[in-house]
Amino acid sequence: MVKAVVGANWGDEGKGKITDMLAQKADIIVRFQGGANAGHTIVNDYGKFALHTLPSGVFYDHTTSVIGNGVALNIPVLFEEIKSITERNVPMPRILVSDRAQMVMPYHILFDQYEEERLGGKSFGSTKSGIAPFYSDKYAKVGFQVSELFDEELLKEKVVRICEMKNVTLEHLYHKPLLNPDELLATLQEYKDMVEPYVCDVSLFLDKALKEGKTILLEGQLGTLKDPDHGIYPMVTSSSTLAAYGAIGAGIPPYEIGQVITVCKAYSSAVGAGAFVSEIFGEEADELRRRGGDGGEFGVTTGRPRRMGWFDCVASKYGCRLQGTTDVAFTVLDVLGYLDEIPVCIGYEIDGEVTTEFPVTSKLEKAKPVLKMLPGWKEEREDIRGIQNFEELPENCKNYVNFIEEQIGYPITMVSNGPGRKDIIYRESPLKKQ
Repeated sequence: MVKAVVGANWGDEGKGKITDMLAQKADIIVRFQGGANAGHTIVNDYGKFALHTLPSGVFYDHTTSVIGNGVALNIPVLFEEIKSITERNVPMPRILVSDRAQMVMPYHILFDQYEEERLGGKSFGSTKSGIAPFYSDKYAKVGFQVSELFDEELLKEKVVRICEMKNVTLEHLYHKPLLNPDELLATLQEYKDMVEPYVCDVSLFLDKALKEGKTILLEGQLGTLKDPDHGIYPMVTSSSTLAAYGAIGAGIPPYEIGQVITVCKAYSSAVGAGAFVSEIFGEEADELRRRGGDGGEFGVTTGRPRRMGWFDCVASKYGCRLQGTTDVAFTVLDVLGYLDEIPVCIGYEIDGEVTTEFPVTSKLEKAKPVLKMLPGWKEEREDIRGIQNFEELPENCKNYVNFIEEQIGYPITMVSNGPGRKDIIYRESPLKKQ
């Protein structure tokens, strides 16, 4: 059985917690795309952790954590991350790295910084983790696969060739110091020594696991609206954030994915630039940001304050549709307890017409939110943490969940009411029975 855990919106939906929770009953967890440019926050018995490359199931001793071929692998970051969790008494996880994964090179990070600097006010709000230059090189067929570390002659020749090519750009476009092939080769030798014990043919490993009836979790990064094809292009990431890509990024057949758990926040948040129709500002945004998440809404990788907004039914319905959602995990519901009334974006007004379908970016830039006010549950019970049964939630809280489900048209089967692993309510959805 393969289950995918993906995001419906701009990322930061709470996928890490959901993956960590589901990993309890999984054998293998696979990161299938993206790099260390976004993070997942996990709160469990060991403490609070921010993961960037490791799958969110590394805290269980019965699981194998896999870095799939679709990942932008920053080897030093991966090993720093392993060290950061083992130093806090987490047992050393079982880790496998695909021999077909490609590596984020030191110059990718430099090029990312130089390009943002060059663009100035027209930048993409990059995390400067080297992701766009990495994927550019991958698809221009000048990237470095992990497997190439083990062919010394090929590596030497390629390093010289790539440095010559990159140095033209460094000299004439960015006016920055040139790359030294000998230094780069020495760095790659260090990478080889670090990663060698973990490298394997991941697709073959997963094929065997599927034949043995193992449970595999695919963990995505960011969300639908950051997908380069279906998101808010060009303010998107550089790899597909959709569950469908999980099959490619892990190396399994698409028909093996039997469940797609799409994570939605009970309000909206985003890091980075781009269209965000339900966005709020000023004190209203500050208050939600301060109360949000576990310790406030700030980017796990960048520490940047997240942009805040109300729940967006239009974007979420679209996000769930593109993911092929079988189950929605609805997170951070507990955060909204302070509100007397909760605004929800139920449509977009574009050029005087209201739509409930998510448009292309040029139209999105003109969209104004159509808001509906729902009563809060502050008077009944402001703090809903600790409740384990959906029926025990305050009436207006249940109404809020039911309303969102009706609007997006996908079954909400999990409701997260706190940051911890056990802060989850399983819910019978009427949509699941249809």
